Amino acid sequence: MHTCRNCNQSFQTELALELHRDTCKKGQLFCQVCGERFREGEATQDGWHYECPNEDCDGDGLKDDLYRVEDVRATTH
Repeated sequence: MHTCRNCNQSFQTELALELHRDTCKKGQLFCQVCGERFREGEATQDGWHYECPNEDCDGDGLKDDLYRVEDVRATTH
């Protein structure tokens, strides 16, 4: 069994898991450099190195410039 680390859904094959990661609602990332939101699959080729898919942005690194949307807390003043 292969399990999505974002939503804990299980899949029979690694391919099914990879296809799911591209659309997983809990796999959303936020770039603090440019403010863009995007799916995790758009930010990584190998699952280890992450960079903002926005061509005009230099944001990279999970928890450096890129954060999971569910981990980002909006503040109000």
